[in-house]
Amino acid sequence: MDIRKTERLISEINRIHRLYSEDYFETGKVEKLNLSRTISHIPKEHILRYRLNLHESINDYLVKSDLDDVNYYYRVKTAESILDKIRRYSESAEQYPVNNWMNDIFGCRTILCKEEIGKALDGVDLWREKYGLKNWYLRNKDGYKGVHIYFKNNSNFYFPWELQLWDAADIESNIESHRRQKRNFV
Repeated sequence: MDIRKTERLISEINRIHRLYSEDYFETGKVEKLNLSRTISHIPKEHILRYRLNLHESINDYLVKSDLDDVNYYYRVKTAESILDKIRRYSESAEQYPVNNWMNDIFGCRTILCKEEIGKALDGVDLWREKYGLKNWYLRNKDGYKGVHIYFKNNSNFYFPWELQLWDAADIESNIESHRRQKRNFV
């Protein structure tokens, strides 16, 4: 995938995140809670209702996107995985804002070659500014390596979404790392 497609993927995820979040939070049908607060202020039901609605409706948004020629994978986090994450962060001595760790209820992934990863790393600061992205970082730990990009459209009331950029050479080690680190709740 060339770097223009990567930028288009970022732009489209950001656009869909904004549209979905506005449709969900700005209609007055659900309570808007400031997700920059800790989990003690955010009922787990608020998170689970969001997850269920997103799971039921995300394809309606994606089918109307400009991504027909872009290869990507996506998932909506399971309720079990969310509850496990809530449990772990609730038990932590340090309490972090919910939008700092409940940032991947919706997640996309695309696979790039080494050269494209390099170009993405060169462009991600510009894209962060251009698209108002929450943040990004390069994770390289426990056999996992990937660029994580987060979308929240400048609102502490919208759950962030995540895009992971993986180098094709890291697929097997990343999958194995996810298997070891991310699926303990099963």
